[in-house]
Amino acid sequence: MSDDPQTDRDDPDDGPLASRKRPLRYVMSAAYVIAGITHFLAPTAFARVVPPGLPRPRALVYLSGIAEIGLGLGVACDRTRRGSAWGIMALLGAVFPANVYMATDDVAAELAPDRLSGIARAAAWARLPLQGVLLLWAWWHTSPDAGSESGAETEAETRAEAAS
Repeated sequence: MSDDPQTDRDDPDDGPLASRKRPLRYVMSAAYVIAGITHFLAPTAFARVVPPGLPRPRALVYLSGIAEIGLGLGVACDRTRRGSAWGIMALLGAVFPANVYMATDDVAAELAPDRLSGIARAAAWARLPLQGVLLLWAWWHTSPDAGSESGAETEAETRAEAAS
């Protein structure tokens, strides 16, 4: 830490969530793995939210399910965390049209029982800004962690250079 309080405030790893970053990464990992698995358990429901202009909805559902599982597992591992977090951000961008379609074409209400259709509609609309939160959550994991492998290598290189 530096003596400059402004510098310390700008470091995202020094904030109130810094000590929770790793546990929250595992929560993210589990969420994506579970979401990916559900693509295989209910492919018909997921295929209904694929916008009509896209080809082979069921294949897209399986492909996105595989991506969610793989990226979810990848974000849990230190070595692949950053790349997987960028992949999650790309995946969120790729599936956003399906979320918009689900909200604007009332697909969510059609998938829910009649008594829950209003809740399903509200949830579909709430999901749109939630995508921004999920993007920020993934982006948080794209930066190197303090004391991470790359930081440790840089420190070791600095010591080696100072010794020579």
